Amino acid sequence: MEQQVSDEEEPQPVVLREENRRRRRKMKAFTSTFSVTMDQIAIEFVLPTTTKSSRSPDTLLLEVAGNWTVEQVKAQVWLRVVATNLCPEFYQKYSPDHCILLYQKKGNWCEIYDKHQVFQTLDCIRYWKALKKDVGKIHLTCRPQPSEESTLFQRYLNYLIGYDVTDVSNVHDDELEFTRRKLLTPRKIELSDRDPKLYSMDPWITSKHLPEYLLFCQKIANFCCLFPEDVCEADYVLRVCGREEYIYGNHPVRDFHWVRQCLKNGEEIHLVLESAPNPDQDLVQREDWAQVDDCTGVAGTHEQLTIDEKDHERVFTISLWDCHRKFRVKVLGIDIPALPRNPELIVYVEASIFHGQQLLAQERTSSKAFTEEVLWNTWLEFNIRIRDLPKGARLSLQVSCGKAQTQISKGTSSYQDNGGSPVGGGSGSHDGNKTKSRLLYYVNLLLVDHRSLLRQGEFILHMWKMPEKTEDNSSVNADKLTSATNPDKASSMAIAILLDKYCYPVALPKSREGKEAGGEGREAEGGEREQREMPNHLRKQFEAIVETDPLHPLSQEDKELLWHFREECMRHPRAYPKLLGSVRWGRQEAVLTTHRLLERSSVWDRSVLDVGLAMQLLDCHYSDAHVRSMAVRKLETLGDNDVLRYLLQLVQAVKFEPYHDSALARFLLKRALRSKRIGHFLFWFLRSEIAQSMHYQQRYAVLLEAYLRGCGEGMLQDFKCQVEMTEALQKVTREIKAMSAEKYDVSAQVVFQLRQKLENLQTSGLPESFRVPYDPGLRAGALVVKQCKVMASKKRPLWLQFKRADPTTLSSDTIGVIFKDGDDLRQDMLILQILLIMESIWEEESLDLSLLPYGCISTGNKIGMIEIVKDATTIANIQQSVVGSTGAFKDEILNQWLRDKCVSEEKFQQAVERFVFSCGGYCVATYVLGVGDRHNDNIMITESGNLFHIDFGHILGNYKSFLGISKERVPFVLTPDFLYVMGTSGKKSSPHFQKFQDVCVRAYLALRHHTNLLVILFSMMLMTGMPQLTSKEDIEYIREALTVGRPEEEAQRHLLDQIEICRDKGWTVQFNWFLHLVLGIKQGVEKRSA
Repeated sequence: MEQQVSDEEEPQPVVLREENRRRRRKMKAFTSTFSVTMDQIAIEFVLPTTTKSSRSPDTLLLEVAGNWTVEQVKAQVWLRVVATNLCPEFYQKYSPDHCILLYQKKGNWCEIYDKHQVFQTLDCIRYWKALKKDVGKIHLTCRPQPSEESTLFQRYLNYLIGYDVTDVSNVHDDELEFTRRKLLTPRKIELSDRDPKLYSMDPWITSKHLPEYLLFCQKIANFCCLFPEDVCEADYVLRVCGREEYIYGNHPVRDFHWVRQCLKNGEEIHLVLESAPNPDQDLVQREDWAQVDDCTGVAGTHEQLTIDEKDHERVFTISLWDCHRKFRVKVLGIDIPALPRNPELIVYVEASIFHGQQLLAQERTSSKAFTEEVLWNTWLEFNIRIRDLPKGARLSLQVSCGKAQTQISKGTSSYQDNGGSPVGGGSGSHDGNKTKSRLLYYVNLLLVDHRSLLRQGEFILHMWKMPEKTEDNSSVNADKLTSATNPDKASSMAIAILLDKYCYPVALPKSREGKEAGGEGREAEGGEREQREMPNHLRKQFEAIVETDPLHPLSQEDKELLWHFREECMRHPRAYPKLLGSVRWGRQEAVLTTHRLLERSSVWDRSVLDVGLAMQLLDCHYSDAHVRSMAVRKLETLGDNDVLRYLLQLVQAVKFEPYHDSALARFLLKRALRSKRIGHFLFWFLRSEIAQSMHYQQRYAVLLEAYLRGCGEGMLQDFKCQVEMTEALQKVTREIKAMSAEKYDVSAQVVFQLRQKLENLQTSGLPESFRVPYDPGLRAGALVVKQCKVMASKKRPLWLQFKRADPTTLSSDTIGVIFKDGDDLRQDMLILQILLIMESIWEEESLDLSLLPYGCISTGNKIGMIEIVKDATTIANIQQSVVGSTGAFKDEILNQWLRDKCVSEEKFQQAVERFVFSCGGYCVATYVLGVGDRHNDNIMITESGNLFHIDFGHILGNYKSFLGISKERVPFVLTPDFLYVMGTSGKKSSPHFQKFQDVCVRAYLALRHHTNLLVILFSMMLMTGMPQLTSKEDIEYIREALTVGRPEEEAQRHLLDQIEICRDKGWTVQFNWFLHLVLGIKQGVEKRSA
């Protein structure tokens, strides 16, 4: 008997491929003297048929082999029943697939869903053992068909999602349906634990300590209410007037978000006492599905699956760790939908195995002429054993072309133990000949599927096309990680491959039962015992490595040092990303050692929450489920307010999960089902991604469906109104754009047409009211058509005004919204989110810099809404209103405008104070974020002196240029008219200017202490498709702006130098602003002001 024997190991039991099946059957059981009998499990099956005499269900007692699969068990039951001639009209007519298996656990029905699962690994077996039951009971019932009601409800959900989650025409396995069923369990658990009253009101609490500058306002008011004797006080609650925000629960009044906002802005707090909302509005539609077995998709241990010392005739599933052959793939060929214009091109396929961003092995085919169909029929053998394939490993297939005169032969393996190469392709040199090649198509296949089974057999994969140079390619980095295939089968490139087929399923074990993890594992254990203490001469090097920021690459020497002293690393949570980036994920022993370290260590769970650290382990470099689950476990301690703050990045991090079902997806689902506010923003973040990213549509759609099935009827109605409003406004916007496509100015006729269309909408079924997507606490009513207009901008955004729908509102102001179609607002959303995070960092330092991160949300593919800030105007409007274009050179105009808006000298001084602080905040923020294209039409000011910036189209130093010359000549905007408000000019100083400098320095140094967090947040957005955030080089700007690595005194001096540069060159900004006023609204500049 032929066996695969490695150079360093003892002979291992053979795992035979499909071609050896017949020969294998003639062999006797391997090591028969040591074979062990699989556990026999006694099961009473309650059958779908009934006895004619008693009308009670038929039953069958069957001894089930523990290593049988669920599919085999069903088949055995069917065979036994047919053999006993029981109800032949049913069992001979139908197959086992006609029925499902159900069991009861704690009063709930659970379905044994995965037909490939080994029976002894089922949750029900563990449950019966815990109850000490000798005989388990399983019900065999006819597969339920969806009712008309559930079909209509599914159609309704698909409409809200913007994608049909039941469409499986574009999947090569059942992961989509599998995940839909598995997410039912966390949803039901969350719903059973949910407090209906708390959920219906969803009080918005902040867990941050009250900043020092608000401490004097702690005593807000005394609320005294007299209730009639027949009325219970508990039936009434306090709500913010005009908003759907409740003051409810056992929390200090000062901890409610709205109260803090009022204190901060110096506004009065108005509350209304009313009946509590009816929790019945949040009732959830009854589920048609039974819960799936908790262990669905989980393989057994290696000891349960191994063929070692077992009768081969009784083996039905094989352990992947018994497969010692090298992994290989047969590239059959490609079918090209359209030939390139150049007939002299050649084409080849590059196949790589990645785990996260780490390259494990790589091979490529020979080059062939570029014809309609290219056939290779060749095996590529990789320098990695099957047993070493980790879960989440993906086979990346890339079709590239080059010129025919440069022959590219089959390359050699480029296996990298610790490499971190990004998904490759594009250019390279082969066999010593330097040649340029171009990546045309790509597709990925996960080698271990969602059931932990090794892929086998033939696959025809429809590939994604690389965008042309003229097309938007900003999202290609994330797109190249997807395991989805191209749904456009008619016109896409198809590649046919063949993976080795085995006699039985090959499962990746969940663990080893023994403590030792093989030879290398034993050495590792011994090594750990020997090297617990790190020598002093290496400790400084170790500490320096750990202190480096997330963008700093690790050398091979660094990785070896970290891995050698892994026990020491486990004592320092900050070292975890560096250590886990040093693991050789293509070595089974290293992976098992890592998992063992993570399981044994309690340091991580005991450590203080560092959000940046936890989120770093959720980026694209870490694909291991243990690592990602550990990061999510830490995030569980976040309050709702903090989850909202980081929700944008967490939604993007779902792209980096290898499988649809993950700890991160479940975390987002649970927190959304707990809080309506989180659920609201999760809905729009997911729906926007579904509309914009074909590569991740299915994953986001499954998660959004799971949320919608548990959010309650009230939320579903709210989402329906918002979606209908968005669709109606999008239709109007496109009609208006079509009317005035060639013109830049907006004529009175266009505005008249808009208002007519809006009037027609009002009378033709537009929702009476809807939650404002960027602010769910606010409900908008009817349009104030006379105040609506088309903005003079290339994309023709609509300036809309809505009445306030809440009758308790004390404000007569309308709700102003800019509706845009044609611009991707995700970059603006990111910057505004970072501004909120900066604000929270400064609050910890008791700094109130009066930032004004206005509402902005993407609601679809380049569709979205922006809040119109009330009582605010642009600097350009102020300058033009007095003396026209030359107003840009008049230093006193802004100061005079502010004085005119203030009714008293006291109010004016308060406005100047607010101006100083807000100007300082935005100077530091725009400098650190590299916000460019700053002109007087995207800097605004409120009548209370609050300066703020809008329109963040150019960030991270990606500045606009004119005739090849950069328009940005200063690090941030601090013009002479700004300095005039502060009481200074030229090189003179003033108390307000000194305060401005002090504020800037404090704000800047505070941000430096959170460099890692800012870098990580931007890193996680690299894959979003923002044109100005596509590579690590873009994020390098933040490190340079924050002077990473320099002492604090030097950093302080650096910022003061930037302020002086702005004072020296302020006239250049004024000149740019003058040109802007003369030329009017430039191409590509959007006016978001009145």
